[in-house]
Amino acid sequence: MNGPVSLPPPQSPIVLPSEFEALCPPPQLLPGENIDHYHAVQAAIFRDIDPQSAIEWLLAIDIAELSWEMQRYRVLRHRLLSTYRQKAVEMTLRRIDLAGIAPDFQDVAEIYTIGNALDWQLDSSAALDIEARLRSYGFDQHAISMEVYVQAREILSLFESLLNGAQLRRLMLLKEINNLRGAKLAELGNVARRRGQ
Repeated sequence: MNGPVSLPPPQSPIVLPSEFEALCPPPQLLPGENIDHYHAVQAAIFRDIDPQSAIEWLLAIDIAELSWEMQRYRVLRHRLLSTYRQKAVEMTLRRIDLAGIAPDFQDVAEIYTIGNALDWQLDSSAALDIEARLRSYGFDQHAISMEVYVQAREILSLFESLLNGAQLRRLMLLKEINNLRGAKLAELGNVARRRGQ
């Protein structure tokens, strides 16, 4: 049943023509971002848009940059949620461990709770024990996730607005390319009609 799979030949990336290289500054990547991934996103967008003029190249470069920013925002948002997950575990452990503790011992119990949350993040064995303890009190992964979103709601709205803004700008640039091409086609049609008369 299973046989060799014939994959389509890889498409050659559209390379920015040398006369337009000044339009495309080097990418400003953050630590941990991969230049090859950036160039792959850029090449895919250039291939899809197939810019034909300097203006179209400028717009395509901006679209590629916005697309990279959107990927960046998504990765950062995911990492942010991972960071808040430890805080959510800490908060949930506080509800369990500090309930009924005498005020004189709350500071010491607080230190242990913070240490347990750190152990949850760093030690997989401790994480299993802590998660089992949380489940025994009715706090499953969904409850932890809810706590993550409650704690991160303000920063998540920032990421949402960044993503929406980049998406809106990208759509406007794509529309501008379509408008330019439509105007060019209309102009060519007018020239053809004049020649036909």
